[in-house]
Amino acid sequence: MDLKQEQQVIGPAVKEAGDILFKQFATFDRHNIKLKNAREIVTEFDLLSEQIILSAIKKNFPDHGILSEEQGANDKTSDWLWAIDPLDGTTNFAMHNPLWCISAGLFYKREIVLSLIYAPLLQESYQAIRGQGAWLNGQKLQVSDLSISKTLNSFCWGREEREVKTMLNYFAYQKTHGFGLRHLGTAAIELAFVAAGRLESFIVPGAKLWDVAAGVLLVQEAGGRITDFFGQDWTIDSLDLVASNGLIHEQILTAIKHSRDGQASNNY
Repeated sequence: MDLKQEQQVIGPAVKEAGDILFKQFATFDRHNIKLKNAREIVTEFDLLSEQIILSAIKKNFPDHGILSEEQGANDKTSDWLWAIDPLDGTTNFAMHNPLWCISAGLFYKREIVLSLIYAPLLQESYQAIRGQGAWLNGQKLQVSDLSISKTLNSFCWGREEREVKTMLNYFAYQKTHGFGLRHLGTAAIELAFVAAGRLESFIVPGAKLWDVAAGVLLVQEAGGRITDFFGQDWTIDSLDLVASNGLIHEQILTAIKHSRDGQASNNY
């Protein structure tokens, strides 16, 4: 599939949005916020980034559908669907944590075919096209080859109370079984880190498409595995996500099963 035109449009748009956010980040005063309203304050930056990216898509691909975190779906029926997160890691951005990025993924007939994740503070640009590999700043990516020992895993807490309780159990299970565990606060970067071999796995309950679409393709093209919490292949309709290097995938699914069953960590 030739996606050169799509790449030539989305690449500069994401870079422009990222550079603007970079300047805002440098001058944003975290002393003026409280954590409970950090989201509202940063929303203006989300919208600014989104406007740049969506304008480029609408101008060049007027028949493409768009799903974006800030504006939702545009209700267009199309074989092509963009999933855009104009600022993934909003709280990190507000608190002057450098782990935030812009994420863009393109679906064709419900299959993710192109992705771009740009992390300005890290000076990292991740790209993937289905069947052509995953790349970081021009270097081809490959997931790690670590199995059980010395693995580093990451997770997202989720939004609903049930999801948070499951993740608390998951955290306890992992820590009592010798796994390294992190929560970075940005799903797109965490998926990119799995693709780059910096993490062995990442799980998300209640995953939103704009949060994970681009990262899914990166992991797949870097040789990793993506499923839902029950081990079924991930699709555009999946509610949960498990990404791994493939070698520890079954162990992660087992940990999730125990966590969903609500067992105490000392009973595993």
